[in-house]
Amino acid sequence: MADPTLPHPPPAGGPAIEVANLDCGYDGKVVLKNISFTIARGEIFFIIGGSGCGKSTLLRNLVGLNQPTAGAVKFFGQSFTEADTVTRRGLLKTFGMLFQSGALWSSLTLRKNVSLPLEEYTTLAPREIEEIATLKLAQVGLSGFEDYYPSEISGGMKKRAGLARALALDPAIVFFDEPSAGLDPVTSRKLDELILQIRETFGTTIVVVSHELASIFDIADRVIMLDRAEQGIIASGPPRELAKTSRDPRVAEFLRRGDLLPQ
Repeated sequence: MADPTLPHPPPAGGPAIEVANLDCGYDGKVVLKNISFTIARGEIFFIIGGSGCGKSTLLRNLVGLNQPTAGAVKFFGQSFTEADTVTRRGLLKTFGMLFQSGALWSSLTLRKNVSLPLEEYTTLAPREIEEIATLKLAQVGLSGFEDYYPSEISGGMKKRAGLARALALDPAIVFFDEPSAGLDPVTSRKLDELILQIRETFGTTIVVVSHELASIFDIADRVIMLDRAEQGIIASGPPRELAKTSRDPRVAEFLRRGDLLPQ
């Protein structure tokens, strides 16, 4: 079902995301300064670090919920931070986001929750929107729960429903803010497996904010680690390699804690 308002495939070549000399803050307070990194297409990329280091602040600046005080963010070579209203709206269709709580509307069924971005960003007919929402819920294992309300399902199911909504527009990039927060280890692992499945099936670029070592070691291709005192990036690379070779005590303390040391 073709629709001219649906996002087009991103242009070939180059990274999915480019961040250059980004400064982030709020209420006159600097949280992060001079942040630069790139994320390859199809990569599972984690933003990690201790509490208060600026992980969620960086994420909010990447997706436009906050405006950086300096620097630039590009998606597929096109500036997001400097885009006009029309261009920015087009770029917003290229990515989806799963918020930490799932952020579902409690008064709407799961199918209606997933339908919202389709109603906002496309001119599809109501019947077509309903079919796509049903399909997206099936893709995250929620067939049969289309008419349930958020209060009627578990925390893990709410995360999956939120993911279905994030996937509604077939985005090239999906952002996750602490996806394992509040989940038991088994449910968390199933969500990690779903993230891997989405990447393998659709070639989606995945960006995850997390401090959960199990997820970091199991599914991340590469990480950047933020530090509160440094107000920036103190490590970058494959997490298992960093855990084994980093001589920075802050990196070693974070990645070698607990019983999840990489083999």
